[in-house]
Amino acid sequence: MSTAISVRVPDELASKLSEIAEETERPKSFHIQKALEAYLDELADLQVAYDRLHDTNDPVISISEMRSELEL
Repeated sequence: MSTAISVRVPDELASKLSEIAEETERPKSFHIQKALEAYLDELADLQVAYDRLHDTNDPVISISEMRSELEL
């Protein structure tokens, strides 16, 4: 199942999207969906990193300690 969503974008962005869609012979909706999926994946990764950074139970080690542990 899919849901239609209406979005306003600047003319320049819409033009670039149209060019890419034409070059790849894929619909604009395909590229918008893929871009949104990638953005949401990156946002989820960023949230995990942010949570780990602020987790007081997750120790922070120096680069030299990390290299020592990895035997580099």
